[in-house]
Amino acid sequence: MELIFKKSVPGRRCTRFPKSDVPKARVLAQKYLRKSACALPEVSELDLIRHFTNLSRLNFSVDTNFYPLGSCTMKYNPKFSEDIARLEGFANLHPLLPQLRGGGLLTQGALEVLWNMEKLLCEITGMDNFTLQPAAGAHGELTGVTLIAAYHRAKKNKRKYILVPDSAHGTNPASAAIAGYEIINVPSDQNGTMDLRALKEKLNEDVAAVMMTCPNTLGLFETNIDAITELAHKKGALMYYDGANLNAILGKCRPGDIGFDVIHLNLHKTFATPHGGGGPGAGPVGVKKELEEFLPISRVVKRDDGTLYLNYKPTHTIGYIASFYGNFLVILKAYAYILLLGREGLIRTGEHAVLNANYILAKLKDIYAPAIDKYCMHECVLSASKQAEQGIRAFDIAKYLIDCGIHPPTIYFPLIIKEALMVEPTETESKETLDYFIACMREADSLAKENPEALKKAPQTTPIGRLDETKAARDMNCALL
Repeated sequence: MELIFKKSVPGRRCTRFPKSDVPKARVLAQKYLRKSACALPEVSELDLIRHFTNLSRLNFSVDTNFYPLGSCTMKYNPKFSEDIARLEGFANLHPLLPQLRGGGLLTQGALEVLWNMEKLLCEITGMDNFTLQPAAGAHGELTGVTLIAAYHRAKKNKRKYILVPDSAHGTNPASAAIAGYEIINVPSDQNGTMDLRALKEKLNEDVAAVMMTCPNTLGLFETNIDAITELAHKKGALMYYDGANLNAILGKCRPGDIGFDVIHLNLHKTFATPHGGGGPGAGPVGVKKELEEFLPISRVVKRDDGTLYLNYKPTHTIGYIASFYGNFLVILKAYAYILLLGREGLIRTGEHAVLNANYILAKLKDIYAPAIDKYCMHECVLSASKQAEQGIRAFDIAKYLIDCGIHPPTIYFPLIIKEALMVEPTETESKETLDYFIACMREADSLAKENPEALKKAPQTTPIGRLDETKAARDMNCALL
């Protein structure tokens, strides 16, 4: 009888049951199942270790390869923060330990980290309070939009729309839709920033918020941001700041000072922690005072005697959005990173991120058309539209970079740029690395003119070459175990 494993429950051994008892929705269609058992060889432990060790060396990672993944900000994570996250006093804490009585002294250090981190993020962003609970940037987005909804409900405002730029990250409209709002796109103008005239036409008393990334996904600062926030607030709408690109303006500009009411941060992008839910990640959310009462539970509170505890009984909270208090060890890594760099170090971080992106833009814009031909911020968006005239797409160039030992940049995003190549070098890369990347990009352009078939066959240095990705997605070969 064929068996499959039942989803395990914490504290309980994994069980299995006959396939005939499984709901049909959980069984793959017959065409996707193997017709025979997978042939697995019997090997020694040594051979097994060598196999997986060598396999791991084929992976791209920031520790081994340049990773210019625009918008995702895949920058180097310093190892000292990993060591701090392994400290026994933090790593061995159980979330159910007492906060004050009995074993409370064991948790005061962790609570102090959370308390201090909230204050530091408030200082960096210009917000009045923070929650550190969201487990990733998109989770923070949903939390932020939920806070906006709670604010309008409390004021008995019946708002049903959220305005989102056409250059927005895809999670922006997704988060707003999950929170129950309808999405209205606002186009970009010829300068790559939000079209102010279109915004005025779409803003009305039914709009709950305007979601913006600043600098935006074209790597450009929204020069009309003061006018935008003023227009939104006059209509009673809130301003939401997608903090994905905060690293470009560290110490130069605080979102809270230019009219934003809610902000989420991606700790991996700005403060060097592992990337995303697989990292795991963290997406803290900051708010202005008017939204403070709606923050999720629990909240870190300081007593008069200086001791700290978690308050689970605020009045108008949106409730729980995470177990316990988010990804604590990730927050700890970011906290250590901020303390290590200090104010001046964080400012230099932003300056170097902007310098590196503009260096790449200046060296490549003669052959790859810039999305907007002016100075960028932390990332630059180029177009392979000239190469497309030779039959070469951005996709081909991305595959060729793999053969150069470089992870491909983001391609075909933002959606408003044809054949987009979105490059973010981050502040952690050296000039030598950037020069090598530039040389590879120029070589790709030469091949597009002289030997386009070579580009279309890339990558050729990997165990598996270019796949028919549509066929791979539609014609899977897998088995239930």
